[in-house]
Order: sequence, then C-alpha cells, then structure tokens
Amino acid sequence: MRATGIEHKGHWQGAIAGRAVLPHDQRAVRRKLITLDNGLDVLVDLPETTALDTGDALKLEDGRFAEIVAAKEPLYAITGRSVGHLAELVWHIGNRHLPCQIETKSGTPQRLFIGRDHVIKEMLEGLGAAVTEVSAPFSPLRGAYAGHAHGHAHHHG
Repeated sequence: MRATGIEHKGHWQGAIAGRAVLPHDQRAVRRKLITLDNGLDVLVDLPETTALDTGDALKLEDGRFAEIVAAKEPLYAITGRSVGHLAELVWHIGNRHLPCQIETKSGTPQRLFIGRDHVIKEMLEGLGAAVTEVSAPFSPLRGAYAGHAHGHAHHHG
C-alpha cells in the first residue's frame, strides 16, 4: 500500500486503515516503509520531507487513512525554580541542539521534556533543575529551519 499525501490533524476524515505509532525521530518522512499497528506495510512516497504530528494522517492510495500517533519514549521531565530559571534551562538545552518539548499552562512554561542522556541530566541538576524520568509521547519544538530541509553547503546570512 502506498501513501501519497498528508492530511493534518483536524483536516481529514474517513476510514482508518491503521495507526502508525512512531517516535519523534521517525516522524519526518519522505520515502519510507512504515508498518501500521495492524501489520499493514505502507510505503510513504512524498515529493518532499514532511514532519508528522499526532493526529495527522497519511492518505493511502485506496482512499483510507493511516493515523499518526506519537509513541511513548523514555524522557526526562524538567522543572525549574521559576519561569526565568526554566528559560535559562531551555537556553542550555538549545545551546546543545537537543530536541525539547515545552509544556505550558495558560501560556506559561511549566515543564520541559528531552530525551534521556545522563550527561545532560547531570548538567541540568547542576544548574538547579529537578529532573524526573518519564515515559510519554514526545513532540519537540521544530527549529527555525524545520520546514527548510537542506544540507549546509551555503551560509545562513
């Protein structure tokens, strides 16, 4: 079965052929074989690399959809002493180019989520963060160039 298009969350409806439960690092696709939760193999064949989020769907050649679901991953949940402290922690995470998800409440950052790495954990704890191991779906922020797939044969400015 081939997937020839993407429909974003809230913009698709129809018969579901199955669900693709994928970790964040497997949700950027162009040409890739994905096995759905029911065993159906789907060849994703898109004109360009596309990042998928939970609730998006691959449009299959037979008119059905394969729903995208973020897989649970081993993560660290990180909290700071204040919003300002959390901003400092985000800076250190970003400075290391690590994928990071920011959980907010009423628009205010509350917690950060990153993939587990004991060296980073020690650094964050050394900066005063509370770091807890969790298993949860991971949807990190996309960088400024996320929609601009390219090598680095040119300069950014």
